[in-house]
Formats: sequence, C-alpha cells, structure tokens
Amino acid sequence: MKAIGSGGEWWWNLPSLRRKNESRRRGRRNQDARGRRRGPPREPLSSSSSDSVGQSRGWPLEFPFQQAVTAACLTLTGDTMAQVHRRIVDRRKRGPEPDSKALVPDLLLNHDWLRGLRIASYGFLLYGPGSYAWYQFLDKSMPKQTLATLSAKVLLNQIVLGPCVISVIFAWNNLWLGKLSELPSKYQNDALPTLLDGFKFWIPVSIVNFGLIPLPARVAFMSSCSIFWNFYLSTTMNK
Repeated sequence: MKAIGSGGEWWWNLPSLRRKNESRRRGRRNQDARGRRRGPPREPLSSSSSDSVGQSRGWPLEFPFQQAVTAACLTLTGDTMAQVHRRIVDRRKRGPEPDSKALVPDLLLNHDWLRGLRIASYGFLLYGPGSYAWYQFLDKSMPKQTLATLSAKVLLNQIVLGPCVISVIFAWNNLWLGKLSELPSKYQNDALPTLLDGFKFWIPVSIVNFGLIPLPARVAFMSSCSIFWNFYLSTTMNK
C-alpha cells in the first residue's frame, strides 16, 4: 500500500498533471457563485484618459446664448421705437382724418414685423456673440485697468468694431431684402456719415463700458445703449 501510495504521489506530481491541476484551481477561483467564469479584472481608467474623454465630448467654443438673446431683444426694441416714431410723425404730417384708425391699432396693424426679425436675427447671430468675443479678446490682451489700456480699448473699439458693425448690419439688411447689388451705393452714401456719428455716440459710451462695467455685463450695457443707436441705424437703413 505504501508503494502504491508513493507511486500515486509520484504519478500525481508529474509536471504535466501539475499544470493541469493548477489551471483547474485557477478556473475555480475565477468562477462566481453560479459557476460562471469571470474575466480578468478591469483596470481603472486613469485621470488622463477620463479627462480626454470629457474634453472630446465638449465643444471647443461655447455660444454666448445669454448675450445673444440680450442683444436680439434690445436691437428689436430699438427698431420698434424707430418704426413707432416714424408712424407717429407720418400721422402728424397727414393731419387729423375723420376715418383714421386709433393710434395703437394702427401701429400694430402696420408694423413691419419682418423688418424687426431682420434686426433681431442680426443681434442674436452676429452682434451679441461677436461683441462678446471681441470684449473677451481685449480683456485678455490688456488685463490691467490703466489709463493707457483704457484709451487703447476705446480706440480699438472705434476703429475695429465700429466699422465692422456698420458694414455687417448694412450687408445683413440688404441680404434679407435681396438687394445686395445696391450694397456698394449704400456704403458710399450712408456708411461714412453713420460711422462719424457713431464716433460721437460710442466714444463716451465705450469709456464707461471699459472703465466701470464688468466683462459679463458689457454686452448688456452696450446693447442697452445701442437701443438709441439702433433707433438711428434702423432709420438710416430703411430711409
């Protein structure tokens, strides 16, 4: 029996059988309670990989929705004021008419809503996002609040942003009207006088904007001031 036992131990300890038995034991350890085989443990994601996934899902640039909506509402307000003012002046020129409608129904019925949509879309798609990006660029380029940086911002605002705004809004309006062929003559007749008038209005406003108003509120402040400017622009574009 001892010989058989020792023979059995010798047979059991053969290298080939030993490897088979070890693989069986490892297989049992990798099984769950129901006898299903478990795979190798998953390695945790590193912080760099998770950061790269998060960055790949995000947009490289965020659309300034709040500033765009603010600009659209305020440009629409300026155009509405211009239309109402024009209609009141026309009624006064015509004089009292016995069969004339009341003032408020006349203003609502004859209001050019498509013209309002043109100016509002300009504020939402172009002026709001564009001016916000411009102010961010100026603040990153000249972060210090000194007299020199304030003067530089006001100067750049007038010689860069001002001509861009006038040229774009004239082109946008003529594009909607289907009159792009008339755009050169519009620039020649109205662009330069509008730009010079803009210098008189926007230089004091820009000094207040860059000197006192924080960055997140600058588009709203400039758009609020632009209610009066849009009143002038709307009259100039549609005369």
